Amino acid sequence: MGRLRRDETDIYFEDTGGDGAAVVFSHGLLMDHEMFAPQVEALSGEFRCITWDERGHGETTTTGSWTYWDSADDLIALLDHLDIERAFLAGMSQGGFLQLRAALRAPARVVALAFIDSQAGAEDPALVPTYDAWLNAWTKEPSRTLAELVADVIVAPADREPWIEKWLSRPATDAIEPYRTLTSREDLHDRLGEITCPAIVIHGAADPAISMDKAEALCAGLPGCEGLIRIPEAGHAANLSHPGVVNEALRDFFRRHSG
Repeated sequence: MGRLRRDETDIYFEDTGGDGAAVVFSHGLLMDHEMFAPQVEALSGEFRCITWDERGHGETTTTGSWTYWDSADDLIALLDHLDIERAFLAGMSQGGFLQLRAALRAPARVVALAFIDSQAGAEDPALVPTYDAWLNAWTKEPSRTLAELVADVIVAPADREPWIEKWLSRPATDAIEPYRTLTSREDLHDRLGEITCPAIVIHGAADPAISMDKAEALCAGLPGCEGLIRIPEAGHAANLSHPGVVNEALRDFFRRHSG
């Protein structure tokens, strides 16, 4: 484990080390580095696995507001800090949002991109009122009922309980800035053609947060996309609910583009 200080941001990360190709895993909204435990366990014998807590999440602390461009710069700074010239980037949901921006910001640093239940667009305006209502209720009075509703969207059908306990243990106001970052992001579909490195898209067929057509649009827009892997019955965090399928897809993808 380690920490990287960037101005007012103190970034927490974990690095397995090793001589294999480096893979940086970036987590989704309200999650943290621990969501990739199944991937680290399965892949760290062959690849150098780096997980980290993004701004406003886990053990990373920061002040003020930020965008996913700021988070992309954090990721690039982490590569610099670890003396990694080029790495695979694997992002789940908002992790995919920020790694798209990292690939646009510093294409020479990216070997290839793996997306898990992510997309390239802005937040669906039809969903924002629902998110607003949840945030307002949560900041007024956090409850297990609200946490379970969110866990149904983000985590199910994987084990929700560890994440519910984490959310309930944190100050309710911690959700405000991550939410603002999520709902204020811009659409990047018109810039996907600039990202020419190899890519793969992995998506749960039952994802209630990001529909399959958005995964299809992401793959179609990336010139180097090698395919969309649909995982039956998987939800938004397919890497948690169906780790075996996801791990095998990632291992195969990383092997093809290592060396």
